[in-house]
Amino acid sequence: MLVLAVFAILFAAICRVGAQEAFTDALPRAAADATTAEQPVPESAWLDLRQSATQNSKIQKAPAWVEALTLLPAETTEGAPMSKSVFRIRVTQPSPDYQVLFFRLFFDDKADQQPEVIAWDESGTHVLRSGTLGAGMNLPSSDSVLIPMTGASSIDIEVPGDGKTVRAAYLDWMTSSEVVHPVNAEHRDVIPEPFSSVPTLHAPPEDVENFGTVTATLAADPIRVDGQTQESAAFQFPIEAQPLTALLTFEIANPAIDAAPEIFVNGQDIGPVSLTLPDLADPCYCGEVEPLTPQMHFNYTGWLRAQKIVPAAVLKVGPNDLAVANGVCSGSSAIRGTQVQLKYIWDKSDYRLRASH
Repeated sequence: MLVLAVFAILFAAICRVGAQEAFTDALPRAAADATTAEQPVPESAWLDLRQSATQNSKIQKAPAWVEALTLLPAETTEGAPMSKSVFRIRVTQPSPDYQVLFFRLFFDDKADQQPEVIAWDESGTHVLRSGTLGAGMNLPSSDSVLIPMTGASSIDIEVPGDGKTVRAAYLDWMTSSEVVHPVNAEHRDVIPEPFSSVPTLHAPPEDVENFGTVTATLAADPIRVDGQTQESAAFQFPIEAQPLTALLTFEIANPAIDAAPEIFVNGQDIGPVSLTLPDLADPCYCGEVEPLTPQMHFNYTGWLRAQKIVPAAVLKVGPNDLAVANGVCSGSSAIRGTQVQLKYIWDKSDYRLRASH
């Protein structure tokens, strides 16, 4: 059944937010004053954008500040290789105190059908484009933007094709608090997620040494990993001196949360990575059940932090081979920001000798 609801949010500006930035002039304080404290907190909104009704589906409800949601028919634009569909969401600020909107889009990340979020004002003037979302890895995914809503009234989700790759949107109003950070810490771009506080992982372009630990990027761009096709991510990195231990870190999209990827170093299986999971209430969790199998398995249709301690005994001075592989039953994933940290003796650290019993 075609979803027809009118949804247009004119958003004044869309921005990806750094942890160093605080919208102190645009966002209400969590406990600003008695008037703000007495106002009811606006509800978040979950907008189902699927174009087919699932069995036992209920009529969609949304908070009063979501005025309308509509799927506009696909139109062919000049110079575009294919027609584009537009989901339009129209909203109104629940209170002048709420001026920034968190917008998270859930979609199938196809290379030729990556969505884009577009801001318009009440007069129909184009304000800003988010740029294409996703990485084009042909996997279920999600991406988030922050939208300052002062004077804005509509948000368009523009996607090439019939729009069936777009699944849902989660909207929530933002408040602010003081944000402080160490001046010597790395810059971390982060959108405050409702269900997780882990910032986006950045891969340094050059090797970095800090307190006796060397961080080296193996690959910054996304790499597809598929257990069924035995498609793995392979890396080779040199080591000049034997480290005390090592840590492999990357982000992974669409992982099976109960069957994390396995890590192989110099031909030896050192086990699965550990995933940093958000709350189970996160809509990114997607359940799947096989015929005649009572257990439902879940994939996370977004990016998660993955880490694995690499024992020093499996590393060697000279070139080292490392591979990330999914199990046959884990399906397809993608990894990005892959990096390794090598820890060496530092004269300011403490090292203890444990007495034998």
